[in-house]
Parts: sequence; C-alpha cells; structure tokens
Amino acid sequence: MLTVGEKFPAFELTAVVDLDLKKAFQTLTDQSFAGKWKVYFFWPKDFTFVCPTEIAAFGKLNPEFVSRDTQLLGASIDSEFVHWAWRNDQPSLKNLPFPMLSDIKRDLSEQLGILDLKAGVSQRATFIVDPENVIRFVYVTDLSVGRDPQEVLRVLDALQNGGLTPCGWHKGEETIKV
Repeated sequence: MLTVGEKFPAFELTAVVDLDLKKAFQTLTDQSFAGKWKVYFFWPKDFTFVCPTEIAAFGKLNPEFVSRDTQLLGASIDSEFVHWAWRNDQPSLKNLPFPMLSDIKRDLSEQLGILDLKAGVSQRATFIVDPENVIRFVYVTDLSVGRDPQEVLRVLDALQNGGLTPCGWHKGEETIKV
C-alpha cells in the first residue's frame, strides 16, 4: 500500500458530478484540482449498507473541507452508471457536492495497494493528499467498519496547521512548543 510521503498515482477516471444525464459525467485526473488539498476516500461497493452512511457524512461536511481549500473525491470499483443510478436511488446521496470516481478497471486501487484481492473491491481507504500530490495521511478500516469523516477533517486541520499537534488536537487549540 502507498503510504505517507509517497506521490499519489496518476489517474484518469470518469466521475459522476451531477444527476442531470446531460452533464452527469466528467473525466477527472490527478491534476484536475491542482494546487488544492485533496481527500480521496474509497468504499467497497455501491448499493450496500455502510457505504452510504459514510458518503452522506462526507457530503454534509463538504463546506468544512471547501473552507480549507480541499476537494473531496469519493471512489469505488463500480461504473459511473452504477454511481449515477445509486445517487438517484439513495435519498442521502442525491445532492452530493463532490465527484464519485469510477475505478471500474481497478487500476487506481491497485496502484494505491488497496484492492482487497479476496473480495475484489477497494478497501475502505482514505488518503489526504497535499497540493503537491504527496500523500500525508492514510486511513484504512475493515470492509465492515465505517470511518469517521470528522476525524479526517481533524487530521486535515492538523496537517494544514504545520506544527506539532497533540492527540485529540482540534483547529484553534494550542500546539506543542519545543
């Protein structure tokens, strides 16, 4: 698995960005949000049970990420058409404010080292990537365990702070002075 300090891989994937079929699909690359922080989060499959709870939670926190000049990007191994159908079917996903990437060839998941070979899906993985496309944080849970988007935001704050931050630190609190 790629880890902290390594470059996020180059990619070109189709994403669902809208429910209107005329503008629903867009090709995105690793350079699409140049100069921004990015949070890539992967889930195993669409039309499942744990995944929409996380995706909707990231959606609700999107304004917080945007205020930190950070682009959220969700991804799974499903096609863009499955993503689009799921967004239309699942009320909590209808108004997502970020792209849903289709890694249907599993290429990005393989490059990242997060393809669960037994299940054939992406692991439940999160990567915080800095404006230079360097991975600064990796968070992977078991396929059955949802992650906490609020914790991802807390870590992003700590990384953007640039100082030494103690356990449980939150934006605006004192950092460690050496």
